[in-house]
Amino acid sequence: MNALATVRTLATRWTVVVPIVAALALVFSWGRELPAFAVAVVALCLAGAVLAAVHHAEVIAHRVGEPFGSLVLAVAVTVIEVALIVTLMVDGGPKTSALARDTVFAAVMITCNGIVGLSLLVGAVRSRVVVFNAEGSGAALATVATLATLSLVLPTFTVGKPGPEFSAAQLTFAAVASLFLYGLFVAVQTVRHREYFLPLTPEGALKPEEHQAPLPGRGATALSLAMLLIALVAVVGDAKSVSPTIESGVEAAGMPQAVVGVVIALLVLLPETLAAVRAARRERVQTSLNLALGSAMASIGLTIPAIALASVWLDGPLHLGLGATHMVLLALTVVVGALTVVPGRATLLQGGVHLSIFAAFVFLAISP
Repeated sequence: MNALATVRTLATRWTVVVPIVAALALVFSWGRELPAFAVAVVALCLAGAVLAAVHHAEVIAHRVGEPFGSLVLAVAVTVIEVALIVTLMVDGGPKTSALARDTVFAAVMITCNGIVGLSLLVGAVRSRVVVFNAEGSGAALATVATLATLSLVLPTFTVGKPGPEFSAAQLTFAAVASLFLYGLFVAVQTVRHREYFLPLTPEGALKPEEHQAPLPGRGATALSLAMLLIALVAVVGDAKSVSPTIESGVEAAGMPQAVVGVVIALLVLLPETLAAVRAARRERVQTSLNLALGSAMASIGLTIPAIALASVWLDGPLHLGLGATHMVLLALTVVVGALTVVPGRATLLQGGVHLSIFAAFVFLAISP
């Protein structure tokens, strides 16, 4: 028992120290040109912060239960991501006119295909057929599809302003609609129909809450919440710090600059990816879907209102409309996602199909 207590104490200290170190690395690296050695150190800090964020998110989820645990991680990551997008757009001027669109679309593709596909694959390897709640997952996918269409597809076809842009009135409507839909979904997920978002047994019954370990106390939960926020700030900030090196590598390889946004989105979404895969390994695929679809929804539902507010002082155009290739990928994602979630059961095949769409997205980002 003493050895086990020592291991737990070391693990707790590690998950507290690493986010602080990663945050300090962010402070000393922000806005500076870093040599190769410093980039490697920041990258290690980023990786450690990701692992620490997953640990603290699981502590909070264990305390509050599902679906609140996955909601905390999804919203926390997205709020920090939105702050980073707005900051970059304010500092970058007209050259960042498509940054919000590219980042949000990359997040949708990563979550709805990459995370969903990987979770289904991992879950199906362990249990052959994974079971989840079609009502909850279907409602989440429908909300993601509606938000994506209103915010990323319609600007390509409206005529209020030239180019793939909304007029001021249209942007305001999209922002209000996004907030309303996201708020309505959260109310349904956490209060009105919470049972639709809880993990199921292979027979379709609700799984009991996981209580193999005692529930963390209020002090431990508060500490984990604080460390989660610090770790996520460090993840996003350190990703931004290493982005110039990523940009240089992308440019040297002759790839489009859109690849930079994909790489940064992958880094920022690492905590949710790891948390979703770990839930799938425990045969709780519904939790994985909550994380994936909730993150996609939060990315759109919080980014568009923030960009609409920031547009008051932003200079230059704000390109939100997707091109033809990306619209095809989005439509394919929605159709395949609906066919995946409606039965409430999935196998290796569905996981492989989603991962194939994600691979197509990454390949076309590299070779448009």
